[in-house]
Amino acid sequence: MTDLSHLHAIQLRLSHERTRLAQARSDKEIAHRKVWVQGIERELADEKRFLAARGIVVEDSLEAILMSDDELVRELLG
Repeated sequence: MTDLSHLHAIQLRLSHERTRLAQARSDKEIAHRKVWVQGIERELADEKRFLAARGIVVEDSLEAILMSDDELVRELLG
């Protein structure tokens, strides 16, 4: 199994920073948070390119990564 912990850490950081941006009140803080979000988005894109170069394709859509009930049962029993 491929270790995607770095990818997941970046995704979590991006989620947290987007939440902070949504909660920001002052113009200065909003501008600051936007810069951070853009930087993390670039880091995420770089990580996906790094993984793709090694044959690991990361899906962007939630539907692409969700398992059906049958797939989940097979995975749990297999």
